[in-house]
Amino acid sequence: MAGMTQLEVLYRYEKHPTEAAVVAWGNTREVYGIRRIQIDKEWKTIRVEYDATRLTKPVVYELLRRAGIDLVEELPLIPPQPVVEEAAATAPAK
Repeated sequence: MAGMTQLEVLYRYEKHPTEAAVVAWGNTREVYGIRRIQIDKEWKTIRVEYDATRLTKPVVYELLRRAGIDLVEELPLIPPQPVVEEAAATAPAK
């Protein structure tokens, strides 16, 4: 793994992939630089681990689109954190 910059990207898809798309998706795994692809059918997400020294995020996106995956949006890998009210946290206790 020396010299490799490993990144991940998470997308949400609209429709479940067709059988042809799943076959094409399987072929996408053979692209040099794609390390792993995981689909979560319940959440309709696809996570791709790739080598950023070989591929860019737009190239990964296009590979999935060409495979027939109906991508809707990119999602953050870290879920949003709850907002803490600073005023309430610093207010003196009564």
